[in-house]
Amino acid sequence: MRILVVDDDPTFRWRLVSALEARGMEAWGAGSPQKAKELAEQLRPARAVVDLRMPGGSGLELVSDLIGIDPEMKILVLTGYGSIASALEATRRGAMDYLTKPADADQILAAFEKNGQKGESKTEAAELTSAPSLERVEWEHIQRVLMDCGGNVSEAARILGMHRRSLQRKLGRVPPRE
Repeated sequence: MRILVVDDDPTFRWRLVSALEARGMEAWGAGSPQKAKELAEQLRPARAVVDLRMPGGSGLELVSDLIGIDPEMKILVLTGYGSIASALEATRRGAMDYLTKPADADQILAAFEKNGQKGESKTEAAELTSAPSLERVEWEHIQRVLMDCGGNVSEAARILGMHRRSLQRKLGRVPPRE
């Protein structure tokens, strides 16, 4: 089984590629959408794991490009601070599913297996996904603002209109499930 891992974080990419190879897969890593397209053209992987947010191009556009290269390619989107709406858009563009980071090799392979057994189309799967909870939407918004502030909690609290300590308490909690 050939699998392409596309993530701009070199440490995460290397670890995931190594873990997949240890599980008997042929795995390659790409740090940018352009490199991913080149590798997909050359190697024709059956599966791809794509980070949603990368400098130098959007993971959403890459999903469409990879499906254009091979319509049968199964693509899983990883999202760290992206919104669920963006992940759902990736699903509409052809991705089979999405996972929130951090995700390990076992979780990724399980997602491929779980989605590979479904009899429904990718579009039907996207339509059946339920809306996120209010707590999840709030957590994602906070994460997005914090990322836009470069990790500066005081600045993020100011933008969000909340006390810094309140924001720190919210950041210390485990992300809510969808």
